[in-house]
Amino acid sequence: MPRRTATMLASTLILIALLCAGVFIKVPYSEMSPGPTVNTLGDHDGEPVLQISGRKTYPTTGHLNMTTVRVTSADYNMNLVEAVYGWLAHDAKIVPHDTLYPDGKTEQQSTQENAEEFSQSQESAKVSALKELGIPVKSWVIVSTVVKGSPSEGRLHAGDVIKAVDGTVVKAPDDVAKLVTKHKPGEKVVFTIVPAKEQAAAVKEHTTASATKKVTITTAKSDDSGTDRAIVGISAGTDHTFPFTIDIKLADVGGPSAGLMFSLGIVDKLTPGNLTGGRFVAGTGTIDDNGKVGPIGGIDMKTVGARNKGAQYFLTPKDNCAEAAKDTPDGLRLVKVGTIDDAMKALKDISAGRTSDLPQCTTKG
Repeated sequence: MPRRTATMLASTLILIALLCAGVFIKVPYSEMSPGPTVNTLGDHDGEPVLQISGRKTYPTTGHLNMTTVRVTSADYNMNLVEAVYGWLAHDAKIVPHDTLYPDGKTEQQSTQENAEEFSQSQESAKVSALKELGIPVKSWVIVSTVVKGSPSEGRLHAGDVIKAVDGTVVKAPDDVAKLVTKHKPGEKVVFTIVPAKEQAAAVKEHTTASATKKVTITTAKSDDSGTDRAIVGISAGTDHTFPFTIDIKLADVGGPSAGLMFSLGIVDKLTPGNLTGGRFVAGTGTIDDNGKVGPIGGIDMKTVGARNKGAQYFLTPKDNCAEAAKDTPDGLRLVKVGTIDDAMKALKDISAGRTSDLPQCTTKG
């Protein structure tokens, strides 16, 4: 056999062997890619994404698209060939498996956590939108979760309204921890609450629950090493009641990153005219009750997904700007926002064609 032919044959066999090995060699990585992008002003699976009743709404045009990221499942074992292909692809990102599923988190646990975050983001989107419009929203501090085996188990319950701690009126969730940690482990703390069932009944009947009860709990020592911080084993949150009904209908989506776009969609439907001026705007970002926009993960995949759908502008949380600007899809303009007010101003400029006034993302932020 001629030497050249033998060399080519040997090289081919080695390449085949390497490819075969790559298929069977598993690596601790997962893949992120652009997920679905949905217009919050439109329909999804045959029904409106935003459904508002009990308040006048107005026609809308254009797009205010929320964006998502698709990830491989927790139990999927990626092989070396897939990882290399993903590293070379423009519309995919390979990340360490623990980045998506830390501490051995299962697919079910991740899905549950994402569902809870999605639900909370919807509530905050409603609150921030109505505050932006000057529509009053009633809010109160509640027991969000109770840690199993903690001093509060069986004494406080999720949904209980926390009126006061040791007689001091509670106005915000952070107040609860501040008041509890004034104690030393082993001391007693007194909660004044409205039980969850009574609060739920009052909300349903559009009345105010007046009956309160006092619950005394003995504090325990925090698990934090090197501290003597007192805890009772709860996390506090906020619940709200709205003057009319706002439903967000979007299945198979999780996480908090659609909050900003939901909020803007609600504002658009409750006000005359069109926020976008008929243009295609997409975006992402968490939002809190006061309209502050927070950073999210997978920003580079979300911009790709938005541009693939036809987006011209992308509302980008300011803390994601530097990352997003490193590889911006052609034809997509990144607009930096830190609050819902920033986003509203940007949409006003986009609608009026004043695009030179838009705050742009750069690789420096």
